[in-house]
Amino acid sequence: MQVAVLLGIAFAIGAVAFALQNNVPVTVTFFIWRFDSALAMVVLLALAAGALVVALLSTPTVLRLQWKAASQQRRIQALEQANEELEKRLHARDNPGAPTPAGEPSPLERMAPRRP
Repeated sequence: MQVAVLLGIAFAIGAVAFALQNNVPVTVTFFIWRFDSALAMVVLLALAAGALVVALLSTPTVLRLQWKAASQQRRIQALEQANEELEKRLHARDNPGAPTPAGEPSPLERMAPRRP
Protein backbone atom coordinates (compact mmCIF):
# COMPACT_ATOMS: atom_id res chain seq x y z
CA MET A 1 0.00 0.00 0.00
CA GLN A 2 2.81 2.41 0.83
CA VAL A 3 4.47 1.67 -2.50
CA ALA A 4 1.26 2.63 -4.32
CA VAL A 5 1.07 5.91 -2.40
CA LEU A 6 4.70 6.68 -3.18
CA LEU A 7 4.17 5.89 -6.86
CA GLY A 8 1.09 8.13 -6.90
CA ILE A 9 3.03 11.00 -5.35
CA ALA A 10 5.89 10.53 -7.83
CA PHE A 11 3.39 10.52 -10.71
CA ALA A 12 1.72 13.69 -9.41
CA ILE A 13 5.08 15.46 -9.13
CA GLY A 14 5.92 14.39 -12.67
CA ALA A 15 2.54 15.60 -13.94
CA VAL A 16 2.99 19.02 -12.31
CA ALA A 17 6.52 19.35 -13.72
CA PHE A 18 5.19 18.38 -17.17
CA ALA A 19 2.35 20.91 -16.92
CA LEU A 20 4.70 23.72 -15.89
CA GLN A 21 7.05 23.04 -18.79
CA ASN A 22 4.39 22.48 -21.48
CA ASN A 23 1.92 25.34 -21.28
CA VAL A 24 1.82 25.89 -25.06
CA PRO A 25 -1.77 26.30 -26.34
CA VAL A 26 -2.90 23.59 -28.75
CA THR A 27 -6.08 22.84 -30.65
CA VAL A 28 -7.45 19.33 -30.71
CA THR A 29 -10.00 18.49 -33.42
CA PHE A 30 -12.00 15.27 -33.37
CA PHE A 31 -14.67 15.00 -36.08
CA ILE A 32 -16.81 18.09 -35.43
CA TRP A 33 -15.56 18.66 -31.89
CA ARG A 34 -12.84 21.28 -31.32
CA PHE A 35 -10.95 21.80 -28.06
CA ASP A 36 -8.41 24.56 -27.29
CA SER A 37 -6.23 24.11 -24.22
CA ALA A 38 -2.67 23.82 -22.97
CA LEU A 39 -0.61 20.88 -24.21
CA ALA A 40 -0.20 19.56 -20.68
CA MET A 41 -3.97 19.56 -20.12
CA VAL A 42 -4.59 17.68 -23.38
CA VAL A 43 -2.00 15.03 -22.51
CA LEU A 44 -3.30 14.63 -18.95
CA LEU A 45 -6.89 14.33 -20.21
CA ALA A 46 -5.78 11.67 -22.69
CA LEU A 47 -4.02 9.84 -19.85
CA ALA A 48 -7.16 10.02 -17.70
CA ALA A 49 -9.32 8.75 -20.57
CA GLY A 50 -6.93 5.82 -21.07
CA ALA A 51 -7.05 4.98 -17.37
CA LEU A 52 -10.84 5.05 -17.49
CA VAL A 53 -10.92 2.69 -20.47
CA VAL A 54 -8.54 0.28 -18.72
CA ALA A 55 -10.66 0.38 -15.56
CA LEU A 56 -13.86 -0.31 -17.49
CA LEU A 57 -12.31 -3.17 -19.46
CA SER A 58 -10.73 -4.84 -16.43
CA THR A 59 -13.80 -4.62 -14.16
CA PRO A 60 -15.55 -7.78 -15.47
CA THR A 61 -12.39 -9.85 -14.97
CA VAL A 62 -11.89 -8.53 -11.45
CA LEU A 63 -15.52 -9.20 -10.54
CA ARG A 64 -15.34 -12.74 -11.99
CA LEU A 65 -12.19 -13.50 -9.98
CA GLN A 66 -13.75 -12.14 -6.77
CA TRP A 67 -16.86 -14.26 -7.35
CA LYS A 68 -14.72 -17.33 -7.98
CA ALA A 69 -12.66 -16.72 -4.83
CA ALA A 70 -15.83 -16.34 -2.74
CA SER A 71 -17.25 -19.52 -4.26
CA GLN A 72 -14.07 -21.43 -3.48
CA GLN A 73 -14.07 -20.09 0.08
CA ARG A 74 -17.63 -21.38 0.58
CA ARG A 75 -16.57 -24.75 -0.86
CA ILE A 76 -13.57 -24.90 1.49
CA GLN A 77 -15.82 -24.21 4.49
CA ALA A 78 -18.26 -26.92 3.41
CA LEU A 79 -15.43 -29.42 2.94
CA GLU A 80 -13.94 -28.55 6.34
CA GLN A 81 -17.34 -29.10 7.96
CA ALA A 82 -17.73 -32.42 6.14
CA ASN A 83 -14.24 -33.42 7.24
CA GLU A 84 -15.09 -32.66 10.88
CA GLU A 85 -18.27 -34.72 10.65
CA LEU A 86 -16.39 -37.63 9.08
CA GLU A 87 -13.72 -37.46 11.78
CA LYS A 88 -16.46 -37.61 14.43
CA ARG A 89 -18.01 -40.66 12.76
CA LEU A 90 -14.60 -42.32 12.50
CA HIS A 91 -13.95 -41.61 16.16
CA ALA A 92 -17.37 -43.04 17.03
CA ARG A 93 -16.54 -46.24 15.10
CA ASP A 94 -13.23 -46.57 16.90
CA ASN A 95 -15.08 -46.52 20.22
CA PRO A 96 -17.06 -49.76 20.39
CA GLY A 97 -19.56 -48.39 22.92
CA ALA A 98 -20.56 -45.43 20.75
CA PRO A 99 -23.61 -45.96 18.54
CA THR A 100 -23.21 -45.31 14.79
CA PRO A 101 -25.92 -43.44 12.89
CA ALA A 102 -27.67 -45.76 10.42
CA GLY A 103 -29.34 -44.74 7.19
CA GLU A 104 -28.01 -41.21 7.34
CA PRO A 105 -26.33 -39.86 4.18
CA SER A 106 -22.67 -39.03 4.50
CA PRO A 107 -21.61 -35.36 4.56
CA LEU A 108 -20.06 -35.77 1.11
CA GLU A 109 -23.32 -37.19 -0.24
CA ARG A 110 -25.21 -34.19 1.19
CA MET A 111 -22.78 -31.81 -0.57
CA ALA A 112 -23.02 -33.57 -3.93
CA PRO A 113 -25.26 -31.88 -6.50
CA ARG A 114 -28.55 -33.69 -6.92
CA ARG A 115 -29.46 -34.78 -10.39
CA PRO A 116 -33.06 -35.28 -11.45
